[in-house]
Amino acid sequence: MNNITPYSSPHYFIYLLILLLPIIIGLWFGKRFRIYDMFASIVVLITAFFGGNMSQGISLICYIIFEMLIVFIYLSYRKKHNGFWVFTTFVILAIIPLVFVKLDPLIKNPTISLFAFMGISYLTFKSVEIIMEIRDGVIKEIKPYEFMRFLLFFPTITSGPIDRFRRFQKDVVNVPSREEYVELLHSGVNKLMQGLLYKFIIGYFFGTLLLPKIQILTLSYRGQTPLGLSWALVAYMYVYSMYLFFDFAGYSLFAVAISNFMGVKTPMNFRAPFKSKNIKDFWNRWHITLSFWFRDFIYMRLMFTVIKHKWLKNRVTIANVGYLTLFLIMGFWHGETWYYIVYGLFHAGAMITNDAWLRFKKKHRKSIPSNKFTQAFAIFLTFNVVCFSFMIFSGILDKLWF
Repeated sequence: MNNITPYSSPHYFIYLLILLLPIIIGLWFGKRFRIYDMFASIVVLITAFFGGNMSQGISLICYIIFEMLIVFIYLSYRKKHNGFWVFTTFVILAIIPLVFVKLDPLIKNPTISLFAFMGISYLTFKSVEIIMEIRDGVIKEIKPYEFMRFLLFFPTITSGPIDRFRRFQKDVVNVPSREEYVELLHSGVNKLMQGLLYKFIIGYFFGTLLLPKIQILTLSYRGQTPLGLSWALVAYMYVYSMYLFFDFAGYSLFAVAISNFMGVKTPMNFRAPFKSKNIKDFWNRWHITLSFWFRDFIYMRLMFTVIKHKWLKNRVTIANVGYLTLFLIMGFWHGETWYYIVYGLFHAGAMITNDAWLRFKKKHRKSIPSNKFTQAFAIFLTFNVVCFSFMIFSGILDKLWF
């Protein structure tokens, strides 16, 4: 048996829902069968990580042990002390496995990391969140099985959404009332159907039927036009953007739907992102749990540190430095290739430009019209800016130019 990627085919859901049936029946009658919950999780994790290639499963075990040591050693330290540099050291230690995995392709040495498995980024975000909230005093106690349950929650393990420990803990400890669970089931079924439409119909149309053909046409202009630019590249930009959204949003809907069936209100990851009126609004709608994680645990903390130590005085400059830092980190997180880094810088520039426009608009409110046309134009402009950034992100320019 090969490793089975979660939500990879419609057949997967038949077996998964059969496995979840005792959990659903238990919650319907107001009970959590915690032993069966653990059994179902183990079954899914085995199929995903311990199939024909067991290396991912071994890597996952090594990673969990490593992160558990980091978190609980820091928890023990934090009960008596609160040193900044000790805290920083433990955060760095927590992200080292992810750094090694991200460096593997760059140095072309696939043996450098013991931690190469699906979803390491999202598990790392969860671990770092716990360390940071222990430091803040928000998390005062956490048990090893609670830590493992949070990290290994199988509906979201490979690609999110990224939940927060305290919110997740509240759901898994409590049993929803019959009325609440009926709402969760209704929500779960709706999201499951929507996810099937997004990923296996619309995503398949854009990603499997259209995208390869348009890519071949786009690359046929390599060396034929200046920089290989063509209308085919414009078509590729839109088709890739649609594929990226419907495929990823479909996956996220599956994760939320399965969580709902298990009585967990995992947060949504997308909220009509292509209706955004500006780039800041877009990041409040696109991959929400990731963008909010970066906002809360990187951007806001950086802003607080810069202001506290008075490294910079101008608040506009502070915000701009924060955007550059934030999106550079996000770019490097996606990978160490030039187009991911340029993608990050592009969005940093878009955020800086957007803030400058909002400041200008505020000063000249009376002379700048605001009506249905300007709002529609703002959505149109934002949509095209985002699609252009996704074209950079796709790596098609690397193939065209290099």
